[in-house]
Amino acid sequence: MQTSVDLSSLPAIKKLGRVAILKSKWYPEYVENMASACIEVLSQYGYKKIEQHTLPGSLELPLAARDLLSLDEKKEIDAVICFGVIVKGDTLHFEMISNECMRGLGDVMHEFRRPIVVEVLPVFDIAHAQARAADDEFNKGIEAAACAIEMVAWRQQIGC
Repeated sequence: MQTSVDLSSLPAIKKLGRVAILKSKWYPEYVENMASACIEVLSQYGYKKIEQHTLPGSLELPLAARDLLSLDEKKEIDAVICFGVIVKGDTLHFEMISNECMRGLGDVMHEFRRPIVVEVLPVFDIAHAQARAADDEFNKGIEAAACAIEMVAWRQQIGC
């Protein structure tokens, strides 16, 4: 069941930094739809520094996140948001990529203590990705932006 996010209740962020969006190049029509919806919401809430990076695939997202955060000496990156689509095929490739991507991004988030929002969609059918990247209120890019805003505001509230 799809649910939409209530954007009207998002908290204000005291000090806006940068947001990095990492995108897999596979299934660009869905990845770009999610990223565009995310950027629209982030912009509405005041973010002006939003950078995008397109990578060869979802497996490369953890390394890219680690590289960006390790180069961010002034800690200007408030959050990293990752978008991708992985479709189940006839081999174990789907499981290997999905698992390693999530594990890797979790490791980077804990190592650098910065939110990493993951909307890498592991789907059994491309129609599932299409539904989650549609031009409507259920687009996962909206959810990703809301999550990033909530985490940044919460972290600022507790002094991080």
